[in-house]
Amino acid sequence: MSLDYVKFSGGFEKFMPKEYRDMVEHGPFGKKISVSQMGSFKEILEEHPMCAGCAMTLFIRLAIIAFPNPEDTITVGTAGCGRLAISQAAIPFVYGNYGDQNGVASGLSRGLRLRFGDKPKDVVVIAGDGGTADIGFQQVLHSWFRKERFTTIMLDNEVYGNTGGQESGMTNRGAVLKMAPLGKKFEKMDMLQMAKVAGCAYVATVVPNNPRRVESVIKKAVLIAREVGSTYIQAYTSCNIEYAIPTDKVMEDAKNVENDRYQFTEYVSEEAKQYLAERYGYKEFLPKPAAPAAAIPTKA
Repeated sequence: MSLDYVKFSGGFEKFMPKEYRDMVEHGPFGKKISVSQMGSFKEILEEHPMCAGCAMTLFIRLAIIAFPNPEDTITVGTAGCGRLAISQAAIPFVYGNYGDQNGVASGLSRGLRLRFGDKPKDVVVIAGDGGTADIGFQQVLHSWFRKERFTTIMLDNEVYGNTGGQESGMTNRGAVLKMAPLGKKFEKMDMLQMAKVAGCAYVATVVPNNPRRVESVIKKAVLIAREVGSTYIQAYTSCNIEYAIPTDKVMEDAKNVENDRYQFTEYVSEEAKQYLAERYGYKEFLPKPAAPAAAIPTKA
């Protein structure tokens, strides 16, 4: 799709909001920009009220840079730390009541398709583990079963960090927190497996210390959701406050957790592989050429 439409009509530049002009002239609107260029362009998310050293904020920055068409993307969220940053971004953000973000995204995604037809208008849900796996679980799961065409990203900090340290369904068994002093008695929920069972076309886990990988999974998830079906990304984004991780050790913690229990995983349905290969030229998903048949030995 051409991005020529992300230009000002002659004489109308001065009437556009400065924030939008900045995104067109100095930011990623209408351009293809990579996370490897961070620091050389005006980002969609530049200011936020998050805690110093917050891994979640870095992940959100990377995710937004990775959106294939940020100028045509709407994010949806709910209560939790992440929305404090997402709501500061220079793209539309819809704040759902606690737990209904996937229901809101379902209606929004369908409405945009009716209004704009085949022009991509991407909807991306970004919510915490509490909003996704606990309070919003019902609507999340049903949106996947309905194969709603938008991406769900879980910011998994394994705790209710915004309300003082209660355990969530994604907290690891045995973890002791301020509001769970006896330790969690149940296993961490397997949302990855549930996403596959519910029919998600793309499921991946990432940590924020590998920006290129974050960029890759976000792009694939958003592109697949345009036409194939629901996609889900689960990102480890530690809460350095509730887990007492020193600010300068946050990325080291992410690396250790990745090596221990949050290894990169990626599931792509066969339909999604074919779609990415044919529509967007992903070479790794192109059909492999058939091996030449073995020669039949002839009799002497």
